[in-house]
Amino acid sequence: MVPERIAALAEKEEVMSKINVGIAGTGFMAVAHLKAYRQLDNVRVAALCNPSGRNLDGDFSDVFGNIGDDEPIKLDMDGVKAFHDYGEMLADNDIELIDITTPTVLHHEQALAALRAGKHVLCEKPLARTSEQAREIVESSREAKGFFMPAMCLRFWPEWAWVNQAIKDEHFGRVLSARFRRVAEPPAWGQKSFLDGTKSGGALLDLHIHDADFVQFCFGKPKSIYAQGHSKVSGEIDHVLAQYEVNCGAAVSAEGSWTMTKGFGFCMEYTVNFERATADFDNTRGDDCLKLYQEDKEPETLKLNGPDGYAGQIKHLVECILKGKPPSIVTAADGVSSVELCEAAKRSIMASEIVPL
Repeated sequence: MVPERIAALAEKEEVMSKINVGIAGTGFMAVAHLKAYRQLDNVRVAALCNPSGRNLDGDFSDVFGNIGDDEPIKLDMDGVKAFHDYGEMLADNDIELIDITTPTVLHHEQALAALRAGKHVLCEKPLARTSEQAREIVESSREAKGFFMPAMCLRFWPEWAWVNQAIKDEHFGRVLSARFRRVAEPPAWGQKSFLDGTKSGGALLDLHIHDADFVQFCFGKPKSIYAQGHSKVSGEIDHVLAQYEVNCGAAVSAEGSWTMTKGFGFCMEYTVNFERATADFDNTRGDDCLKLYQEDKEPETLKLNGPDGYAGQIKHLVECILKGKPPSIVTAADGVSSVELCEAAKRSIMASEIVPL
């Protein structure tokens, strides 16, 4: 066989081994996902979709958010299709995976449409604006041709995956207490959607849902929740402090907020106190973010390898697609229950009482 033919076949085989993804939305979350796709070899961005046409030239230098590096993204659009119409992107047979990074209020309709079109779907959290809508998505996914996975990046972030494993293995003994905290100033991006609580659900549903989900990931579904909170910028709950009653008896709480004063920035933390150790994470410490304190040992800073949470979650889904096995680290049902936990927190805040789950 001539060398040119061999090269052509090799190139064709390489293309076929990659999953083609179409990204719905071109805002901050789309950029976070684009940076994740750059870290992976078995998936390629094949299409972008935004009805407004914004950023469809591949230039994302005007897009920013609250986490990750500030490196501007300029996507080489050679071979990447640009769609103004979401339905047209779904009709493209070359696209196998739809990545939904649009505002929360659009998730329900777009996820259902993608599943009905036979696509695999990755949908950013929250799964939907309400748990009722989220359950509709799950019901549709059960009959769908493609796999569906909610994007819960915290489960895949190395420092968070590490503490989840330590909790489940009881490597340092059982957990006595766990505190999770994710607080920031109001979003300076996407304000038309984020700061309209009827669309975003406020910080409770958009930001705090990360930690609500992580609580259930580590400890199982809580038995009850008691929460306090208030609104400040969105008309919905923008600051929440929730206490969870969990099966193992540990004292577990989580705080989420968009109400910090301008200039505060973004802070995510956890402190998990085991019988024989304390693990403390604080993103503001940079490379020294995770510290471990053990009895009769010097404190140590843990340096964990692996892709970030955005790349980790996409890697998991793509590998599942290629193996023909449904996602296991996070499921569609987890996406529903995380929304339900946030709704229970709101009911607790409004009624000033413990809400059984």
